[in-house]
Order: sequence, then C-alpha cells, then structure tokens
Amino acid sequence: MPTSRRSFLKNSTLASAAVAFPAFVRGQNLNSKLQVACVGVNGMGYSDLHNVGSHTSVKFVGFCDVDANRFDKADAEFPGVKHFSDYREMFTTLGDGFDAVTVGIPDHMHAPVAVAAMQKGKHIYCQKPLAHTVWEARQMKLWAEKKNLTTQMGNQIHSSIEYRMGTRLIKEGAIGKIKEVYSWVGVTGNERTRMFQPPPAAQAPANLNWDLWIGAAPMRDYAPAYHPFIWRDWQDFGGGGLGDFGCHIMDPVFTALDLTAPISVHAKNSGINNQIWPTHETINYVFPGTEYTAGKTMKLTWMDGGLKPSHKLAQMPGDIDLPGSGSIFIGEGGTMVLAHVAGPRLYPLDKFTGFKYPKEEGRSHWHTWVDACLASKKTSDGFHYAGPLAETVQLGNVATRLAIPKIDPITGRMEEANKVLEWDAANLKFTNAPEADSLLTKTYRKGFEVAAA
Repeated sequence: MPTSRRSFLKNSTLASAAVAFPAFVRGQNLNSKLQVACVGVNGMGYSDLHNVGSHTSVKFVGFCDVDANRFDKADAEFPGVKHFSDYREMFTTLGDGFDAVTVGIPDHMHAPVAVAAMQKGKHIYCQKPLAHTVWEARQMKLWAEKKNLTTQMGNQIHSSIEYRMGTRLIKEGAIGKIKEVYSWVGVTGNERTRMFQPPPAAQAPANLNWDLWIGAAPMRDYAPAYHPFIWRDWQDFGGGGLGDFGCHIMDPVFTALDLTAPISVHAKNSGINNQIWPTHETINYVFPGTEYTAGKTMKLTWMDGGLKPSHKLAQMPGDIDLPGSGSIFIGEGGTMVLAHVAGPRLYPLDKFTGFKYPKEEGRSHWHTWVDACLASKKTSDGFHYAGPLAETVQLGNVATRLAIPKIDPITGRMEEANKVLEWDAANLKFTNAPEADSLLTKTYRKGFEVAAA
C-alpha cells in the first residue's frame, strides 16, 4: 500500500533540510558567522569551499593544502586567509578560533583529519566516500555522535531535485515494494593510470610536501601517477570505481529503502593485486528487508567498469538505452530507472502513461550544512547516515580484494573466487571469514593515527 504524502513528509529524513538535536555550544556568539577552516583547497576541496563560502554567514579562517601551488583559486575568491601545509599545525594555531572544517583531500586522509577535528569539537563537511576503511567510517560516525556535532558527507547529489524525486517515488509506493536493485557506474577502477605496479621514483616538486601528502599511508616514493587526483587508482589512497561513485549512486537506494548494514557481501572482478583496483567488478550485497522492500531480505548488485544489468530488467522500450550510470529499482508493480544525475523514469511505459511526477524544490547541499551548524541541528546526510553507507561501500572493497581468481592446475582455466562474506555489523567483523577482518582497518604511520571513539 503506497504511503500517504502526509505520512511520507512526517517520517522521511528528506522532509526537511535539518533535524534538531541537542545543542552544541560553540566558542563564539551564536549570531556570529560560522568560522570555517578548509583542508584541501583545490579540486573537490575548492568546489566545497566555493559553495560553503557562498553562504553569507561563513567566514574562512584557514586554508590548508600540502601543495603550495594549489591555493590560487581559493585565494582569488577569498583573499587574505592564512595558509597552512599541515592540518595539525592549523588546528593548533587556530585554537578556539574555528567552528567547522571542510575535508576535500584524498580518501586515505579523510579520517585522520576529520577525527582530529571532531575530537576538538568541530563540525565537519567531508568528501565522499567519507572514509578509506570500514573501521574508519564507524569511528567517524561514533565521534560525531559522541561530540554532538553537525556533519555532512560531500555527496551533493543527495540534495539534488532528481535524487530526492526518485526516493520520494519509492517511499510513496509508485512501483510497489522493492524486490531488487541494480546500481552501476561506467568508470573503471584503474582508468587514470592503467598501471598495475608502482611507477619509477621521481623527485617530488618543491611545492609539494610529499611526507604530508602520504600522511597515514605506508611511505612510498613520489611519482606523478599519484598527485593530483589520479591517486584514486591505488589501494593505499583511494577506492577505485566503487569508492569513487558508490556513495553517490547507492545513496538514493539507501535513502529510499531505509537501508543500514548488509548481512552479506560477495565480489567478483577482472583481476586484482595489492596495488590497484580491478578494471571492473560486480559486488552482490544482501540487506535485511525494510518496510519498503518485498521480502525479508533484499539484494543490491553493484557493477562498474562498463558492466551493466540486463536491459530487460528495466522493462524499458528496446529503443531506449540504459544510462551510463544509475540504478534500477525492481518493484512489485513496475520498475524505476534513476540515472546519475537525471530524473527518475517509471516503466513499463504503458502502465505509467500520464503519470504525474512529483515536484521538488532546489536545495544547496553545502548551505544546508552551514545552516544546520549555525542552528545546532543535524543534516539528513550526516555521519549517522553517511557512516553506514560508507561502510557498505568499503565492505564491497574488502570483498573485491579477496576475490582473487585462481588457475585450475589441471585445466589451466581461471576459477572465480566466490566466497560469500557474512557480515556482523554490530560487532564489526565477518562471521565466516576471519581472513577478511584484517582488511577492515589498516596500519597508520606515526603522527597520522585515527583515535577510536
């Protein structure tokens, strides 16, 4: 039975931009501007500070980047902000003179920076996939709760009209209860370098503090194949195609169906070693059912690297192609194709002829966070929600790192590694694969550790 609009608006986290929670006492007058420090000021770091800074109640008090040549855009738009190369030095120097931090740097340093700031009671806006490991994602969620902080993950499409419309259609029962979901993205796990082993060492440019860039990761020699941005291919720094896009594309799936933690995960891929991510992979998750799913469990299949589900599953006309990236929700009364980023479409067409798609108003993901910080509220995409989503993404990466195909010694044929990993979210461990538990966390270089909450 479709939920009523009144019921939906009452219960959905999408009904409002922010939800009240116990006030966090800032070290300044509540009527003053939110004083923000930024770690990472180029690439997505710049995108975040540009959008956060467009809020009239924001004042930047510190810019931090390990590359001295990457302050130019931030300085041009917000001149006079003090520069730092080390986030730890910035936090110490600013003391009580900042309220919040944006984190827009490589994945492997999200948790060290964000947790250090949260320990000091600072609100956080952190880029996706939020954390580099399952354990880190859990700690970020716990620290946000422990300190009563306003947090938000940088998957800005969570606030888009398109994704919010799609989640609303599912919650209102437009295609009935959901039996299964397929999500995919066109990018490959190693497309930026096409390398399979670390490249030859090179001299780090004078403008780059390589030790600080490496940060929590095991030390390795500098090479242009790591900085900037192409670090995503490497397991020590990024999360491949799933790490890059999973928190975007699976976000409306989690929001629409009220998913939390999976109960099992299984992976297969095109080949992997201990350095890079596979060219393509398929991850099969099984989740406990919710009020929006048809059964006691629900299967979510992730694909990347050009893999897509069967066109027939979508019940689309033959002359309409599946989008390059997106999701198919398979319901008891039809299907919904939600492209990344585009409006939802319901199928089969003859069943939904004349269907009136709902309207949603535009919303700034970044301004929602700022407003929530100023009002001592939390966002719908705070770490209470983003943490479990990020854990799910990184569980997929754990599974794919273990899915190493083996060669049959007799036939010479490649055999698929197909162990299904059973997940105990409450105890943060696998119940049938102790060998996988070591991949839930990592060893940190001294000075860049992540404190447990």
